[in-house]
Order: sequence, then C-alpha cells, then structure tokens
Amino acid sequence: MNNEYLKNIIQNIPEKPGCYQYYDNKGTIIYVGKAKNLKKRVSQYFTKTHHDSPKTRILVSKICDIKYIVVDTEEDTLLLENNLIKEYQPRYNVLLKDDKTYASIVIRNEFFPRVYQTRNIIKDGSQYFGPYPSVLSIKALLEIMHKLYPIRTCTLNLNPEKIKEGKYKVCLEYHIKRCKGPCEGLQPLEEYNQNIESIRQILKGDINIVSKKLYDDMQKCAEEFKFEEAQRIKEKYILIENFKQKSTVVSSIMYNIDIFGYDEDENSAYINYLSVHNGAVIRAYTFEYKKKLDEPKEELLGLGIMEIKNRFINLSKEIVVPFIPDLTLQGTEFTIPQRGDKMKLLKLSIQNVRQYKIDKLKRAESLNPEQRTMRIVKTIQNDLHLKELPVHIECFDNSNIQGTNPVSACVVFKMGKPSKKDYRHFIVKTVVGPDDFSTMKEVVYRRYHRLLEEGETLPQLIIIDGGKGQLNAACESLRSLGIYGKVAIVGIAKRLEEIYYPEDSIPLYLDKNSESLRVIQHLRDEAHRFGITFHRNRRSKSQVVSELDSIKGIGEETKKALLKHFKSIKRLKESEVSEIESIVGSHKAKLLSEYFQKAQNEAKKE
Repeated sequence: MNNEYLKNIIQNIPEKPGCYQYYDNKGTIIYVGKAKNLKKRVSQYFTKTHHDSPKTRILVSKICDIKYIVVDTEEDTLLLENNLIKEYQPRYNVLLKDDKTYASIVIRNEFFPRVYQTRNIIKDGSQYFGPYPSVLSIKALLEIMHKLYPIRTCTLNLNPEKIKEGKYKVCLEYHIKRCKGPCEGLQPLEEYNQNIESIRQILKGDINIVSKKLYDDMQKCAEEFKFEEAQRIKEKYILIENFKQKSTVVSSIMYNIDIFGYDEDENSAYINYLSVHNGAVIRAYTFEYKKKLDEPKEELLGLGIMEIKNRFINLSKEIVVPFIPDLTLQGTEFTIPQRGDKMKLLKLSIQNVRQYKIDKLKRAESLNPEQRTMRIVKTIQNDLHLKELPVHIECFDNSNIQGTNPVSACVVFKMGKPSKKDYRHFIVKTVVGPDDFSTMKEVVYRRYHRLLEEGETLPQLIIIDGGKGQLNAACESLRSLGIYGKVAIVGIAKRLEEIYYPEDSIPLYLDKNSESLRVIQHLRDEAHRFGITFHRNRRSKSQVVSELDSIKGIGEETKKALLKHFKSIKRLKESEVSEIESIVGSHKAKLLSEYFQKAQNEAKKE
C-alpha cells in the first residue's frame, strides 16, 4: 500500500455522513471515526496542519487502507461509530473503561414477568432500569417492590398452556404470602400485570401516581368498612411515601431531564450521568474513557451521551451539560444552565464525576505509591510551565539578624520529597551587613560552582525564597557560571505566594489548594527551618565566646575545669602559676601564663 493508493481512495470518498475505518499493513482496524462529510474529514488527516499531535502523526504513519460506510443522518453515524468501536476495539480509539458492569433492574418480557437485578443487557424486548452504582440500593428497592406487590421470584416458564396442564405447584413463597401462586392459576394474568405496571411506574420515577392510587384504594376500603384491607394498603402507602422522600432531590423540577457531568486528566475522560424524573434522581452512572489521540472534550462527551442512549435508555428531550458536545440529536435540546435548580443538578453531577476520579486515583496510588510521586512531579512541571520534569529541586533561604552571623541554607527535594543528606549550609564570607541580595548571589554562585567543578548533576528547578530582588541576584550568579537558561529558576514571595520568573514582571498565582503550591511551600518552609536552626546555633556560640578560645592548646574540657575553679577569667589572670598547675598541669599552666603576660605587655604599649 502506498500514498498514491490512499490518495486515490480519498479522491473518491463521497461528501456524505458516515463512518470511516483505518487499516494497518496487517489488515487490522486501528481507528474508527465519524464525520458529517466523509471526504473532508478523512482528507484532514493527510494535511500538515492536522499533524500537531504526535499521537496523530503515529496513527497516520500506520494507515495502509481506508474503508467507509455511508449513512443517512448524523445520528446514525454516532450509533454506527459506537457499535464499531465496541466490536473491533481499535488501538487508537478511546476505550470505555468500567471497573465493573453496573447492575440494573429488569422487567422480563414474558408471561407473568419477573423483576430482578442483572448485569447483562439482552435486547429481547425486556425493559431495563438503571444502571445503579450501588447494589445495596437495588436490593433495597427490590425489597420495597416485593413488599408492595407480591410478584414471583421463580424461574418457571409460566405459559398459560402449561399452567392449565397443572405442571407446576406452589412453593414456600406462596405459603408465606409473598406470591399469589400464578403457577397454579391462582392469580389472573391481568391482576399480575397491574402490579407490574405499578412497579414500572415506580422505577420510571412516577411515584406520585402509584402513591395516589394506593391512597384512593385505602380510602375506598375504609368507606366500605374493609378495615383489614385498608390497613394492608396503608402499609404499602407508607412504604412508597418513605421511598419517595428518600429519592427526591430537586422537588421543584417536575419534568424529565438528563444531566451529564464531565472531568478529565491527561489520560482519561470521566463522565457522570444523572436522570431526573418528576423531581427525583432515579439513575446515576459514572464511567471512564481512556484517551488515545488527545481527543477534544466535546467529542468525548458526545460519545458518552451516545453510550448511555444506545446502552440503556431513551434520553429526555432536554439534556443539561457543562458545555455543548460534538453531537446533534433530533428532538433533543442541550442546555448549559447559569443558575437555579438545573445548575444545582449539574454541580451535583460534576461533584460525583470528580469524586469518581479522585477515588480511582487513590486506589491506583495505594497500590503503586510511585505513581503518586510521579503525578505530583508532572503537576509541578505543568503548573510552572517547565521544559524538563523537576525530579531534582533546590531551594535557597537566607538568615541573619541585623547583618550578624549571616548564613544561608539550601534544601534538596528529589521526586517531590526531602533528600536531607543533600541539604547544605553556607556561612556567608563576602557580604558585610544585612544585604540579602548579595548574600543570595554569593551562596548560589558557591553552590553551583562546586557542583560544576565536581561534575555533579544540576537540578531541574531552583526556587529562591524572596521576590524579584533575590531572584535577579541568583540569576546573576547563574549567568556568571554560564548555566542561565539551562536550569529553570523561580522566586516565591511570601505575602501572596506569588511565583516570579526571571525577566517577567507579572507573577504567577497558583491555586491555593494545588499540589504544586503545597510542594513549593514545603520547600520554602524547610529551607527556612534549616537555615534559621543553623543561624541560631552560630549566634549561640558567638555569645559564649571566651578569651580562652584563642589560646592554642587549651581545649573545651580545660576551659570548663578552669572556669569551674576560678569562676571568672579575671580571677584566673590574678592567680599564681602554682595554683593553675594544680588544676591543669604545668604545660597548660605555662601556656596560659605566657598568653596573659603577652596580652598585658601589648596593653601597656597601647
């Protein structure tokens, strides 16, 4: 297959709606797409402007043959695309991911229909309600149905002919009054179907209709003095009212709408579906699409809506969405609410889809902790617009009090976590007085000059604790070392947590809850802690400096012994040499005597 072959196919593709399939050199379908205009859409793949995405370039390079199916309407293309993707699961198409097949409730298409939970959708005329994300909610709902209406749970084929032949016998369910024995013809089909219709209305959300009928029946029985029957109906009425209260979410919307919430990350799109019927949320479902070609969110949302439409139910005439999908459905209106109850429902759907994403991420990260670390590092890269992945980050902070004992600290984070063995202290050597800018310039130069001399790897990101002044000072050092522009560097100002870039006067403000800002704050706080601890230790030592410290041969233990005995340097100086010898020996006594004599002579000269 060659380019001329593909060009010939493209030239002859009709300008009609349909689906196209791309094949590789093995004759395997690698991609299925839909189009309002087949020729225009397919041609776009083979133009330079369409090759912005690396994934798309790879796809195009593997195309060896093209086939297409023409249909009448755009809606037909959506259904066809959905079915083809499920049938062939092409390598470069989005992949529908369910952790499991969600359970539904089915009313079987049969004589004396059964109502039960299932995960298998069979298109045999049966009616399915759902899906329900919680099996417990299904069990609770079925339990209510069975309390309200005694329907069979057996799997017998209750054909009227077989019932007449007397092939079946009642079971325990009949004797405990949970079934009225249709297997022996003890319950007419018409009466049974009336119960099924009531169940169907409840599952659809038409609870008020069922509730009103039960109330009317209860009143009628009471008027006819059938109090036992009225009591039984009352119990059903209370059950249905309690269920109605639990299921109602937005009572002011008394018509049918569908809501779709959307969220995504780099690799997946997440879609939540809510169905509201007469003020009650009767269905909730969340699923995931694995991205393959950087598909736009409008296309993915449209695909999700068609999945719901094709797989489970007919959608309402109004669909609430966060943005307009790449989809046209006859008789259906897409709405983006700005306020009111519809907006509340949309927020509820988005809340559910985000929670689904978070839960999925937590599950994955609990099994693989390194995944969380890599995700955080990638988040920092994206938020700060870095060219390289910041696996190795260093942060600098200065500490001094009115210019005394100036020090600086460098803390190191690797893969988003502190690497304490790589922390470094710096005693400032060239700066006099409280000059924060010069201090930062000196320590940054010393740090990376040494790394370059030793052939060590440089960090991918340097963070300076301070505003534009400290950042510019650090950049001067990087320039003098010839590594400016090779290593990313930013400054963080404490007041508003502003992120400054070199040669850019406008700061970056990260979301206060973002993981990137939390890591940067951790770096800054750790550098401050490490620096201030070192500064305090130096300051403490400077405050306890003794004249004895300058005498060679006089160690710490000797100083302690002398001060313990003589109490002060003045008394030590006035003491006899013999007394000093009794404490520290003749050699050290001689050193002390010579030092004090020398100091006395210099003082007389002055």
